[in-house]
Amino acid sequence: QVHLVESGGGLVQAGGSLRLSCAASEHIFVIPTMAWYRQAPGKQRELVADITTPGNTNYADSVKGRFTISRDNGKNTVYLEMNSLKPEDTAVYYCNVVYVGINYWGKGTLVTVSS
Repeated sequence: QVHLVESGGGLVQAGGSLRLSCAASEHIFVIPTMAWYRQAPGKQRELVADITTPGNTNYADSVKGRFTISRDNGKNTVYLEMNSLKPEDTAVYYCNVVYVGINYWGKGTLVTVSS
């Protein structure tokens, strides 16, 4: 079983920055892909970005050029650096991994971007 704990959310003005962290209970070097999703009020959960063990990344079109995902295998942590934040980035952000065929989610961290 993998426990994921997100942190770093908060209230920020448009144009500002935040860095989210996701600490995993397992050594993440054994987890092929780690991801960040988000869910805005009244909307479906959507993929924001993911990163493989070698460091290959994938981003949603809406965040390309503004968000950066990274992972520190030594600290069992994945990060999401968010810059140039927009009000439409307001959502609960969730860390996600699929490990041994099981989908694991953190409880989420709320990001609110004011205009």
